[in-house]
Amino acid sequence: MAFEPPERLVRALGETYGDDVAARWLGQLPALAEAAVAERDLTVDRVQAPGGRSSLVLLVRCPDGTPAALKLAPAEARPELERAALTHWKGWGTAQLLDPSPSTSLLLERLHPEVSLRSLPEAKALLEAAGTLRRLWVEPPVSHDFESVADRTERQAAAMRGGLPEDVAPLAEAALAARSELTMSSSEEFLLHGNFRQSKVLSGERTPWLTVGPEPLVGERAYDLARLVRDRVEDLIAAPSGAALARRRVNKLADALDVDPARLHGWTLFRAVESGLRARTAGRTQESELLLEFAGWL
Repeated sequence: MAFEPPERLVRALGETYGDDVAARWLGQLPALAEAAVAERDLTVDRVQAPGGRSSLVLLVRCPDGTPAALKLAPAEARPELERAALTHWKGWGTAQLLDPSPSTSLLLERLHPEVSLRSLPEAKALLEAAGTLRRLWVEPPVSHDFESVADRTERQAAAMRGGLPEDVAPLAEAALAARSELTMSSSEEFLLHGNFRQSKVLSGERTPWLTVGPEPLVGERAYDLARLVRDRVEDLIAAPSGAALARRRVNKLADALDVDPARLHGWTLFRAVESGLRARTAGRTQESELLLEFAGWL
């Protein structure tokens, strides 16, 4: 199958898993895609571009003509966990898994990738996002292999402690202290999306808005909501009263979803600093500066 994987995917795989892992998987990708298409007798419409940062998505049609999306991801991205989460959600708030059988690829309900919540005015987008996220917060399966919030953030915290740049050391230390306190005092265990933001909520036919791209884990709801707080961070930074708007957004989302605002504040701080430092390491300077300035407001 001849195609060029989207450049964003190629770049992001190298940043996330290392150039060797990325090159090996990308080299195998045409054969993997051809095999996944053949085993389900699919017809390929096109590659979704720019697509995601950890997977290739082909827009396809099933033998009966039903439009679908075929998702292929490297083993390091743990696609089996996404399959398990989507199976548990059963299409409630998420794209539906069309083929639950074990496979190296995921066959999903096709949504409208060109229309996400980011196409809506900010206030409307946040309202729709909050309503969608609420549907995902359910009890996890009795037996599961999902990572916990504590374990995922400990790995991230360890990477942060490995060498804090002097100019952001106080901010990073505050974020690490917040994370430590939050993980020691958490009592919730919900199935979480793990990477929820406006661009992960796409227009659908079955319902107006459905979520894609979970990085599922279990833990408290405030962790999941924290990524949404900083959505459209570039607009917040550009606003004259951006700092006040950011703090109001924390309280507004916490109130809308019945989450403790102090815990949401703490997780928002940790996640923004961690993402900002990771972006700096990857050379994404502008993104890093925006995230760290946002975190400083908190």
